[in-house]
Amino acid sequence: MDYETVSAEDFGRGLRGIGLNILVCDVPAQCRFLATVFDMAAHRVSADFAIVTYGAQVFQLHSDGTYHANPLLGLLPENPPRGAGVEIRLYDTDPDHAAKRAADAGHVVLQDPADKPHGLREAYILCDNGYAWVPSRPL
Repeated sequence: MDYETVSAEDFGRGLRGIGLNILVCDVPAQCRFLATVFDMAAHRVSADFAIVTYGAQVFQLHSDGTYHANPLLGLLPENPPRGAGVEIRLYDTDPDHAAKRAADAGHVVLQDPADKPHGLREAYILCDNGYAWVPSRPL
């Protein structure tokens, strides 16, 4: 699927498995964070929407305004962080490299890279929307 040219209808029909849609205050800013820290690619970036790829995985970003008729909009907190309790785990990302890039770009590294008893080296990095991005590598 060509994410730069696919129609909304064909994109929606082509989605399979588990989907991830993240509501954010500023779609382009979130895309810059994901590209800077995790080398993710963003497609069809607008103020309202983006398709994001991480390896072979695909997910979506939507601005709050696109959810005007969605029941979730009323549950969003008025003040960040909005992502409390959500860990977005990136099992194919070096936590040391990602944490350095995040810190260099002025983002919050909530937990420095560390070896964990469950067999992973991981870090916790917060985006401006308060979601915890967890780059991980097997020990």
